[in-house]
Amino acid sequence: MRAVLLLSGSLLLLGFAHANEPAEPATKPAAVVGSGAKTGSVSAAIKEVNQPVKPPSVIKEPPMSAAERTLARDAAQREEELGARLKASLARLERANIAARQAAQRPRVVPRPKIVPVAEAVVVPHSSHWDYEGENGPLRWGRINPAWSQCESGKRQSPIDIRDGIRVDLEPINVDYKPARFSVLDSGHTIQVNVGAGNTITISGKMYELVQFHFHRPSEERINGRNFSMVVHLVHKDVDGKLAVIAAMITEGATSPLVQTIWNNLPLEKNEATSPSMTIDMNQMLPVQREYYTYMGSLTSPPCTEGVLWLVMKEPIQLSAQQMAIFARLYPMNARPIQIGGGRLIKESN
Repeated sequence: MRAVLLLSGSLLLLGFAHANEPAEPATKPAAVVGSGAKTGSVSAAIKEVNQPVKPPSVIKEPPMSAAERTLARDAAQREEELGARLKASLARLERANIAARQAAQRPRVVPRPKIVPVAEAVVVPHSSHWDYEGENGPLRWGRINPAWSQCESGKRQSPIDIRDGIRVDLEPINVDYKPARFSVLDSGHTIQVNVGAGNTITISGKMYELVQFHFHRPSEERINGRNFSMVVHLVHKDVDGKLAVIAAMITEGATSPLVQTIWNNLPLEKNEATSPSMTIDMNQMLPVQREYYTYMGSLTSPPCTEGVLWLVMKEPIQLSAQQMAIFARLYPMNARPIQIGGGRLIKESN
């Protein structure tokens, strides 16, 4: 009986001890039963393992607005069009490469020159092809080249027949000529001498520098209806490009040393100048007496530019018959016909 009471008390004490023991946490791993783990903890672990895993929740985007759908559709359309254009460009490039390779493999054909029948050929007159006679003579100068229109339509053309001049006390021409280098040119229309710098004239307060001089046969100008055997034109230019031309009539007489120097250095070919290593004194090209006629006119050859101041010497200079014959062999006639005076004012020295 005593033993039974003692056994009952022990069981009560053991139950009390289990009741006061703390509970196992839910996350603690299950222990093996044989190691003294409690039966309740193992059951909970098994239950947790066997529980089905829930799939992760999907984040749902808010629905697109109508404007956003339109933009997305346009972007997709543009991307599709760009892809189509790119594909077409690549196709064209490939075709071009194929054509180039095929062309390189073909033999090159050199075209034969086309022969134009004489009847179809168009003759264009050369811009400098003018003459003193024939179809390209003075009456046609203004139609050969549009830049020469003043040769036909100008109102102050040269040369003229100088007559009925008003006698006044004209200002003397201040001539300042010095020995200068020169070159001789056969231009195809005359013998022209280009002169080095430093030879000037001054008239009415303006200074002009001598540029060149050339010859005509017979004289282009007339004085009271009279022609002279030849004339020399001394062309001067001022700083503004305005021209002043001294005209000295030529008659047969004494030999001119200056002209002989020019003839000695005539070029053998046209348009090829000779440049001797000597100088000439241009004072020998002017008469001793310097009275003159003056009027406004033009150049006497194309382009017939107007606004030229003419100073025509009253007294002629002389060349020998032989010197004049040399020029006549080269240019028997290179004078423009007399032009209409047009009522222009002519003044002459008293």
